[in-house]
Amino acid sequence: MFFTELLHDYGFWTLGILSVFAFLAGFVDAVAGGGGLIQLPALLIQFPNTAIPTLFGTNKIAAFSGTSISAIQYGRRIRFDFKLLAIVSFFAALASYAGARVVSYIDVQTLKPIILVILIVMVVYTILKKDLGLNQTKELTFKKQAFYGAILAVLLGFYDGFFGPGTGSFFVLGFVLFLGFEFIQASAYAKVINCVTNISAIYVFVSQGFFMPWIALLMAVFNIAGTLTGTRMALRKGNAFVRIVFIVVVSLLIIRYAYDLFQ
Repeated sequence: MFFTELLHDYGFWTLGILSVFAFLAGFVDAVAGGGGLIQLPALLIQFPNTAIPTLFGTNKIAAFSGTSISAIQYGRRIRFDFKLLAIVSFFAALASYAGARVVSYIDVQTLKPIILVILIVMVVYTILKKDLGLNQTKELTFKKQAFYGAILAVLLGFYDGFFGPGTGSFFVLGFVLFLGFEFIQASAYAKVINCVTNISAIYVFVSQGFFMPWIALLMAVFNIAGTLTGTRMALRKGNAFVRIVFIVVVSLLIIRYAYDLFQ
């Protein structure tokens, strides 16, 4: 009954495209972040006349479903510092809520040149520094970890709340650069914090009715399937694999932002 109604309302082609891209988004996001690069554009293309906040809310629900499963999978293999995780998550949640509240007042187009430059610096630095994230590089005190983590949480949490694509990748590189994590560890922390920022944003969007429930549910199912596949592959193949996927994802983000900017 559920799929019959969906087919009647949206058509096989639309549902098929959204399902495939939700699976790919879950896979990519589980490995290196950046699933929004795939999933959100699919929604924007398939529903060009739908209000942007509604598409953002739908995307957040589907993304959260996969990210939460990924966080659980990583949690079984990666040892978390739960005190650090709680501090970073707290600041990320507040910032994400603030970002989602102002989504109607900020023109994302004005920020794209800045985001594009940041992404280019990220990918060039990662390529040149070949050992980046392959091993833990810093032994920081807890206070320094909490301080750097809180700053990352405020900046990236706010960004995730009002826009989102690439947040996972930003968190991964942020943990590698500033906290000295290896890629697998950074990805695990990023997944948990991404869950928190998504919850804050979802609360705002859902409370205002900005989501399509059946589309969100369909995409959530396929996002979870992609997440399970990606997480298992990342844990099996290790940091070198995650680093390669990270470079590919950020490179695609650069192309996407450059295209949007110059169009």
